[in-house]
Amino acid sequence: MGKSFFGKCLLLVLAALLVVGTLSGVAVAEEKVIKIGTLFPLTGSVALAGQRCRAAVETAAEVINNAHPELKVPLAEKAGLLDGYKIVLIHADHQGKPDVAKSEAERLFDQEKVWTIIGCYNSACTKPASFVAELKQKVFMCGCSSSGALTERDFKYFFRMAPTDKTESLEFVEFIEYVNEKKNAGVKTVGLIYENTEFGKHAAEEGRMAAEAGGFKVVADVAFNPGATNLNSEVQTLKAANPDAVFGACLGGDYTLWVRTMKQMDWLPKVALNYCTGYQDPIITGQLGDDANYFMGGTGYAPEFAELMPAVAAVEEIYKAKTDPSVPFDSDSIQEAVALFIVAQAIEKSGSLDPTVVAETLYANEWESPLSMGGKVAFSPGGQNVKAMSMLTQLQGGEYKRIYPLDLADTEPVIPMVPWKDR
Repeated sequence: MGKSFFGKCLLLVLAALLVVGTLSGVAVAEEKVIKIGTLFPLTGSVALAGQRCRAAVETAAEVINNAHPELKVPLAEKAGLLDGYKIVLIHADHQGKPDVAKSEAERLFDQEKVWTIIGCYNSACTKPASFVAELKQKVFMCGCSSSGALTERDFKYFFRMAPTDKTESLEFVEFIEYVNEKKNAGVKTVGLIYENTEFGKHAAEEGRMAAEAGGFKVVADVAFNPGATNLNSEVQTLKAANPDAVFGACLGGDYTLWVRTMKQMDWLPKVALNYCTGYQDPIITGQLGDDANYFMGGTGYAPEFAELMPAVAAVEEIYKAKTDPSVPFDSDSIQEAVALFIVAQAIEKSGSLDPTVVAETLYANEWESPLSMGGKVAFSPGGQNVKAMSMLTQLQGGEYKRIYPLDLADTEPVIPMVPWKDR
């Protein structure tokens, strides 16, 4: 009787475990979720930019997860990917610190089990975070980090949407040559001011090479530590050298401080051209008011581009609901939305969640991208989007006026910049 009793108990236990296991398997099978990590500076000196980048990815996820037939962007017409998979975003903050970016990337992959990471805004943070992804053979989608070195590492799983500092440097020089020839601008010398980071140093290096190749003399090379509270000596160095043109690589509040310090010292070059920097930030432009005017820079998107990118407006309304409604997409945040739309298209087209298969699919195809100026995305070895475009704009009356290339321009550039005392 004892054996029979224990035998029955054992059978009941095994049966119960079988039922639980079966139900658990059903639950797992029905959980069609793709976890995607975002890694941006949500605190620190460029936190507002990082928060807008996060909101942009959230916008793309909402469009992909839900049917939005009114939107003219890929994947908007149906809900989800791969017959029902939904994207779940896991947000992380690297604080603008490369070591934190590396550890957060490891945590997102190892603990949160994200399938990919989108980030990191700061090139200095994108570099170590994407190295983690490459070691783990995981896809890393980079929206706006502009250091050209990032796509010169022969990585197989790294993909960048935006133009590089090299591209912008060549465009700066081409523009100067144009205004010298057509407008007698008299630009002969160049100064460089940049943050002492991966982004800043690489931008300055590319700027120097492009300027010298164009026959311009670089007369000032000024680095500063990001998050500076005082740029008096740096601006004094620029003023003493008095370059005709300045190439600037200053993010966030550093850009604001640079502009205000130049005003304080009553100095301006004839032309000030800016990389992917605070120049492009609509909040900073608003804060600076009239002081922001007549500066120039590469710009991948601004509200003034609406006629060139008609699909953006409706998507932008969703974005505004996730951040300050008075702040539109900017050149950086929109690239992070593009990053998610592109990798989602690759997942859908490949029919797979194998990172290697998806990476190969990203390389093998040209992708529709109505939120990109060029309208297309395609990747060269190393992961650079060869369709990436930006144009040069100049702030006039607080608006980003298109000044170059000529086929996209709508406004004549003001050169030299209007002196502080005449504004």
